[in-house]
Amino acid sequence: MAVLICGGAGYIGSHVFNELLNRNIETVIIDSLEYGHKDAIKECKNFYQGSIGDADLLQTIFKKHDIDSVMHLCAYIEVGESVNNPAKYYTNNLVYSITLLNCMIRANIKNFIFSSTAAVYGEPEKIPLKEEYRKEPTNPYGDSKLALEKILTWYRKAYDFNYVALRYFNASGAHPDGHIGEDHNPETHLIPLILQVPLGKREAIKIFGDNYNTPDGTCLRDYVHVCDLAEAHIEAMNYLKNGGKSESFNLGNGNGFSVREVIDVARKVTGHPIPVEICPRRDGDSSELIASSGLAQLLLGWSPKITSLETIIETAWNWHKNHPNGYNDK
Repeated sequence: MAVLICGGAGYIGSHVFNELLNRNIETVIIDSLEYGHKDAIKECKNFYQGSIGDADLLQTIFKKHDIDSVMHLCAYIEVGESVNNPAKYYTNNLVYSITLLNCMIRANIKNFIFSSTAAVYGEPEKIPLKEEYRKEPTNPYGDSKLALEKILTWYRKAYDFNYVALRYFNASGAHPDGHIGEDHNPETHLIPLILQVPLGKREAIKIFGDNYNTPDGTCLRDYVHVCDLAEAHIEAMNYLKNGGKSESFNLGNGNGFSVREVIDVARKVTGHPIPVEICPRRDGDSSELIASSGLAQLLLGWSPKITSLETIIETAWNWHKNHPNGYNDK
């Protein structure tokens, strides 16, 4: 039996593919390559360039390959863009995802692993965040993810179908051997933006607000290594294949690091002073987002292995300094 990774040439998807490859699990990838990179999945033997909104292509894939599980990681992810262009986000993240689900139902594929997000919670009710807490997304990106989670609950009731939704916190780092890593254009994640300073791509890193109610005045975030996220996808798949019931799980480190802490550790790792520029707060930024991943540990047997912020940044720096232009394929 094979696994289909939708968005398998992206940042997290390529790390999931690498882990499946290491475990000798047959894998098929569909990716539009709008943001993904073919060089991130050089060893993939079953690659299809296209969209999950293309029902004919999906039906071809499901007929040609003996797929029993689908992993969905091909959403648009930029919060600011989602506010300015919600149609793009609801079309891709929701409408196309429904096309994928409907093709799965027709092909009698029962196991669905969905890449969700901590953005489903909006402003946190309490810290650390638990799965049952209030969900009020503050942007169309988070809302599109929550909407699909709700749809999944109805599909589970109506069809012979089960799902796991994985609510990532801040995906970060790169594969420790340095052959794959993070390459977004535009880049919006804090760690690669910080590392652009020692790479000579920007003069300083902007801190958006230094007057939050946190120990050093800057926002606290939960950074989880991308290889740990990859393992969580496989644990989620095995959980479903072994009869586990549909569920949503937070995936985080469980520790909060401030923007200033991340910059200080990056200075240590790179040996660069990394100047900062203090800017006004951005709308919609929560002061603190930290996960409780206890449910994932209990039911999936998952907990992060790479928990040191310094190690996370070391793996990222190893990738970026050796690939200053990423995959250099755009």
